[in-house]
Amino acid sequence: MQRLFSRRVQVTLLSTFIFFSLSTLALDLKIEELKPVEIQSKTTVEIVNQLSKHHYRQQELDDNLSSRFLDEYLKTLDSAKNFLLASDIAEFDKYRKTFDDDFKVGNLDHSFAIYNRFNERFITRLNEVVAQLDKKDSNFNFTIEESINTDRKNEAWPANKEAADKLWQQYIKSNLLSSMLSGKSLEESKITLRKRYTNQLRRIKQQTSEEAFSVMMNSLSMLYDPHTNYLSPENSENFNISMSLSLQGIGAVLQSDEDYTKVISLVPGGPADKEGELKPNDKIISIAQGLKGEFDDVVGWRLDEVVKKIRGEKGTIVRLEVIPANPTATGNKKITIKRETVKLEDQAAKKAIFSVNNGKQNFKVGVIDIPTFYMDFEAFNRRDPNYKSTTRDVYKLLDELHTEKVDGVIIDLRENGGGSLPEAAMLTNLFIDPGPVVQIRQNDDSISRDYRATSPAVYRGPLMIITNRLSASASEIFAGAIQDYGRGLIVGSTTFGKGSVQTMMPIEKGEGDLKITQSKFYRVSGDSTQHRGVIPDIEFPTLINTKEIGESSYDNALPWDQIHPAPHDIYYNINSYVPQLNPLHQERMKTDPDFIFLKQQASLYEELSNKKLVSLRLATRQQEQQKIEQRTLDMENQKRKAKGQAIYANYAAYKAKELKKDDEDAPEEPKKKELEPEKDPYLMESGKIMGDFIQEIKKQADAKVAKH
Repeated sequence: MQRLFSRRVQVTLLSTFIFFSLSTLALDLKIEELKPVEIQSKTTVEIVNQLSKHHYRQQELDDNLSSRFLDEYLKTLDSAKNFLLASDIAEFDKYRKTFDDDFKVGNLDHSFAIYNRFNERFITRLNEVVAQLDKKDSNFNFTIEESINTDRKNEAWPANKEAADKLWQQYIKSNLLSSMLSGKSLEESKITLRKRYTNQLRRIKQQTSEEAFSVMMNSLSMLYDPHTNYLSPENSENFNISMSLSLQGIGAVLQSDEDYTKVISLVPGGPADKEGELKPNDKIISIAQGLKGEFDDVVGWRLDEVVKKIRGEKGTIVRLEVIPANPTATGNKKITIKRETVKLEDQAAKKAIFSVNNGKQNFKVGVIDIPTFYMDFEAFNRRDPNYKSTTRDVYKLLDELHTEKVDGVIIDLRENGGGSLPEAAMLTNLFIDPGPVVQIRQNDDSISRDYRATSPAVYRGPLMIITNRLSASASEIFAGAIQDYGRGLIVGSTTFGKGSVQTMMPIEKGEGDLKITQSKFYRVSGDSTQHRGVIPDIEFPTLINTKEIGESSYDNALPWDQIHPAPHDIYYNINSYVPQLNPLHQERMKTDPDFIFLKQQASLYEELSNKKLVSLRLATRQQEQQKIEQRTLDMENQKRKAKGQAIYANYAAYKAKELKKDDEDAPEEPKKKELEPEKDPYLMESGKIMGDFIQEIKKQADAKVAKH
């Protein structure tokens, strides 16, 4: 079912929240039409002017953009195309080329007319669905073979009410079937679904013109790029909370994704990160307060409402029911998290030393894990000589690794979503001599190279950076600089691709704020990190679906492009090493049980993720579920057998072992995550590549000496 509002705005869950209960809804619910107010007209005019003058993507609000706005607006309201009818869309087409003229003078009548029509269709439809679910004799036949298309973005709008009725029968059956497959009876599933729709009806009665206006303005702003957002006064407050240094809550970055609230990333060192069960791309479907609180279904809720339910005081409990991102999971998962303040020391860089043998020689490798680029600004501002920062901590760790006489150093940037840009530049300076680190181009085409390495490098030995899809922003600047200077080898998977810079601009003549993209990062090579990200020299298999996570997954993302390179040194010709290193890496992966397992998982994930037609026959779905369970069990047992471990007798035994704890149990105090290379196949293989790299450096150096 389509979510009422589907803004793709990210929010970090950090501060306090007050729980409130809601009264029962009558099925004959009626609401008054929403109307714009004068302050919204003024705000619209200023937003249009700000976008035109200050956005990095210089595009005018004209007939073409007006047409795109209508499509974006309708997609935001009804992306699954299951409320509005083809006749509605045909009627709205008369506005297609008028929004540019309307918004320039603050006229919101047409956009509110569309919004109110959607509300009318929404209320009528859900009242019908609730009434059907209330019928004791409602007939849902799960024995006939039919299917539903779960991806309707390219489908036509329902031609008439009869076509919409048929589509909704499939939606109801699909939702009931999913609930039944997770262990509930048909009657329990009907009760759950009824609660979901009555909650959504209740919420639509409580909506305000400010909420409607926010949807309209974000449908416009995100035509410029996905990180440009209008923040209403309430959402602006939420954003300020999310940027606070005192990170309190569960520590998760969320995003609206049609009906669902999806986890984008976890705050390093936060409660969810430490607890370890919540994963990127998990979809939150219900939330409970405390160990015994009842779960409230939140499918179809606005993002800010979900945020309010997850926020809470330090030390309190929140439980989440999620649809796991793992497509092989055959049921929902319940996760218990104790809300805590994210402490700076939990985000601090840490080191480990491990030994590897690449088949020829033993190597002692140091790894430094950097969860985020941090700086204790409060301590810095009060001139505390011992203030913590990424660069200062890594400097000390490098000194310790030098004392331990490691053969090479790996910097682990996996899941590092960025942070302080100055820290990324200063960290780069630990590995390169003076020179530029990043170029920044403004919307007026001026280019600055102010972030530079200014002193001699501290560490000059063999260096490797490991990345994945969740390495973003400042991480990409650091990894890109190391790659461009040829200072080290980049291994892992392609990074996120977040290469734009946003600024908060207050709406002076209206209300709220505009978070607007005004500049773009470029590497010293001249390549932007935007959209494309940093591509590793040697790739590892990944389980992250890059079609769903990453800058390239966003509509209207700024494109990758190039500017002139900045003069910079080259330390190693990395391209001369990769042809020798990559075949050795590929050969090891063919026989490594962990990587065989990872590749099998990735293949199964892709197969299941690409499946868009879903059967509505119970027996068929049960058979498919059993096949997935068997394939999952076979893959796991193949890996365990190859590693000399005991295999599972059946899927039930495997599942019982995998379940960390019952969701009714009180969670243990979150523990600081330890760095354990021996348990991490990616790090162990990175260590072996480091051994190959060291040998190849020596080999090429010896060849040069021989020539002379």
